[in-house]
Amino acid sequence: MYPKELDHLVFQTIGATADDAGVPCYVVGGWVRDRLLKRGNSKDVDFVVVGDALALAQEAAHRLKAGKVTVFKNFGTAQFRWKDWDIEFVGARSESYSPNSRNPQVAAGTLEEDQLRRDFTINAMAYCVNRPDFGTLLDPFGGRKDLELGILRTPVDPRKTFEDDPLRMLRAVRFASQLSFAMDPDTLEGIRACAHRLTILSPERISNELNKILESPKPSIGFSWMHQGGLLSQILPEVADLLGVDEVEGHLHKDNFWHTLEVVDNLAEVSDNLWHRWAALLHDIGKPPTKRFVPGTGWTFHGHEFLGGKMAKKIFKRLSLPLDDRLAYVVKLIQMSSRPIAVSSDMVTDSAVRRLLFDAGDRIDDLMQLCEADITTKNPKKKKKYLTNFQKVREKLVEVEARDHLRNWQPPVDGNQLMEWFGLPPGKEIGQIKMAIREAVLDGQIPNTFDDARKLAYDIAASLGIEPKFDL
Repeated sequence: MYPKELDHLVFQTIGATADDAGVPCYVVGGWVRDRLLKRGNSKDVDFVVVGDALALAQEAAHRLKAGKVTVFKNFGTAQFRWKDWDIEFVGARSESYSPNSRNPQVAAGTLEEDQLRRDFTINAMAYCVNRPDFGTLLDPFGGRKDLELGILRTPVDPRKTFEDDPLRMLRAVRFASQLSFAMDPDTLEGIRACAHRLTILSPERISNELNKILESPKPSIGFSWMHQGGLLSQILPEVADLLGVDEVEGHLHKDNFWHTLEVVDNLAEVSDNLWHRWAALLHDIGKPPTKRFVPGTGWTFHGHEFLGGKMAKKIFKRLSLPLDDRLAYVVKLIQMSSRPIAVSSDMVTDSAVRRLLFDAGDRIDDLMQLCEADITTKNPKKKKKYLTNFQKVREKLVEVEARDHLRNWQPPVDGNQLMEWFGLPPGKEIGQIKMAIREAVLDGQIPNTFDDARKLAYDIAASLGIEPKFDL
């Protein structure tokens, strides 16, 4: 019995159009996989036509009263949008590859040849939309069984699959992460053997797959498979370098790789923000280069947050990730990732919380979520203590923000006003007064108001021997 979604007007119309044209036509790929998994309700559908796919697309669009058909003659594909559906047609084909390109040489082929060229068995199934075989599932490589077993397997020798198109290795990792599937042993071995082929991929292709892995429900699955397949050390060596535990004089430090994956999963439970998850993935990358053993103290990682932020910038450039405010957001969270911990003692002071809120601004809530996700201890008493202390910080943040309005703080008086009051040009004295006002507000010595800041400015100017142009 075929899925009821095939009774939709789209499939019925395209099937009837194919019948009238006398060409076999099939729904293929992800739509078929997701229907069998009863996953989502995608309206992004691919059809394979054993015949003239471009002509069928034009006629189907006409019958559905869809918009313009976009044709890519070089690739033998055509697509159009109907309401909120994205519909694509391609002629059944076989493919061959050259060693230095993932762009195949294409020739017309049979449906089975078309299924054979696909990346995984779970993506190589097809539903017929022709009568009298409408809704018949064609599954020559056991994709349905692999779906039931939760296994990723290639239709042909994995080495050939990944040698031909190395992007498929990252797609394997991504599907494993999105679907919580295991990797078939031969598939994993094929990835290990072909990992060197990643060098022919563009940074944009790689980062696109990384983003999808990070957006999956449990990103650690994908990054674990990347590690096992030898991909991570090539794409994100900074994360791969977190792996391992050193011991000196009986002192161990935790394995920061597996800790990081746990942090990412913890954060994924509370945040859908991709860049938030990037910050979690990279929050400890400064630890390996700053790791030192101090006799009598143990392992230290001084300055790892600052260095980690600088390393994140290099990673984003290398992977052609955005270098705009999204990068700034990631760097800020990495470089502040230990700040809430530093103030989460049993006695949280207003001053410490003010400075935390001042420096974090609108990112304070995301920073707190990252720090809470960073609690991976398996000791229930320690975990409860840490979470309780973070809750105290959260309560203080609400209290201080309500009173002092320090989120994205702007000084109550600005440099132009100071120059006017004291008849000074821009320079050292104006900078000293501004800094003193800021510190006084953050330390709670004066309220965050114009009048109090102005009075303090006059007092500081007097202490510096500066005469005001105007009286208070």
